[in-house]
Amino acid sequence: METFQYLNEYYSNYQEDARLLSRAGQVEYLTTMRYIERYLRPGMRVLEVGAGTGRYSVALAQRGIEVTAVELLPHNLEILKSKITPAMKLTALQGNALDLSFLPRAAFDMTLVLGPMYHLYSEPDKRAALEQALSVTRTGGVIMVAYCIAEGTMIDYVFKGNHVKMVLEEKMMNPETFELYSEPKDLFELVRREDIDRLTYGLPVKRLHYLATDGAAGFMRETLEAMDEEDFRTFLRYHLAVCERPDLVGATHHCLDVLQKTK
Repeated sequence: METFQYLNEYYSNYQEDARLLSRAGQVEYLTTMRYIERYLRPGMRVLEVGAGTGRYSVALAQRGIEVTAVELLPHNLEILKSKITPAMKLTALQGNALDLSFLPRAAFDMTLVLGPMYHLYSEPDKRAALEQALSVTRTGGVIMVAYCIAEGTMIDYVFKGNHVKMVLEEKMMNPETFELYSEPKDLFELVRREDIDRLTYGLPVKRLHYLATDGAAGFMRETLEAMDEEDFRTFLRYHLAVCERPDLVGATHHCLDVLQKTK
């Protein structure tokens, strides 16, 4: 309940669609869509858990894909529903990523979990969200899970933003390992690759891709906004070429873990 209250207040006063329309946001959005498109096939049934205001669900439904969008917050769900047209095969439902029992088992070819992991603070809850997503995905189907990565915040907010003393005083950072800690009032949960590996360990999945969805873009927002369109498109091509490189993938604000259900 506490988490819901913090999130409801935050997203009622925040425009997620506008964030994804900035240059850095476009990099994240277009990268995510590129990987969705890589596995998208005609006739697929797609589920998005934590669909927000529908940026991805609506875009897919506009392409004729049958989409079920599940969103926790009434404010976001209302905006999402306002975007649905009669031509879309898009069903929007209120629901929680931790309990998808109201959906049919193994019914979806692709399941997108692009928001819930940002706001789940315990390992059991994160694991439960993964297990719930798997339960409604068919064997052989693809699950895409987004996370907020600690290094993006460490570099951009803690050091560049000059918040080192504050996060140490608030005990939000381990001064030896530089792990970052958060709780519901902080809104976003920050992880590293080893945390994600631990979450998926033992699940019936095969990793297809692990990538930085915004990478360097999150650290150079003003530079990207000042670029002309040609230079920005060149940067985007560069980003897409290197977003899976192991030597770069950790320096990002957001990542995408692309998994295939094996049984």
